[in-house]
Parts: sequence; C-alpha cells; structure tokens
Amino acid sequence: MSFVFVLDTHKRPLDPVHPGRARLLLTQQKAAVYRRFPFTILLKEAQPARTPTPLRVKIDPGSTTTGMAVVN
Repeated sequence: MSFVFVLDTHKRPLDPVHPGRARLLLTQQKAAVYRRFPFTILLKEAQPARTPTPLRVKIDPGSTTTGMAVVN
C-alpha cells in the first residue's frame, strides 16, 4: 500500500499518512502540495515536535529497471 509523505511547517518529515487522509487535509486546506513525485504534502498549521518512526529504503534490482520502496 502506498502512503503520502508529510512535512511540517518547518519542512521536517513526519510519519507518512494514508492517501485518503492526505486528500482530506488537502480539501480542508490544512495542507498544500509540496512535491508531486514522490507525492508530498506540507502542513499549514504547526504541529507539536514529534519524532517520526524509523523507515527503511529497500532496493529491488530487477532485470531491466531498479525499484525502490520506503517501508516501516
């Protein structure tokens, strides 16, 4: 399942959210699109300081293309 990356108002990373939650934040104008690929949203309101859960980058060396994934 794909998730949407989230940045706070100071452009620090937060935990990724489900696309439905990101869509809700965008329609309520609590967030704005920061980047289209990878899709990242930027929150407009300040959040209390939180440390995101550690994530790993996995690489899949395919025969023609190399895939990358961020997993928790």
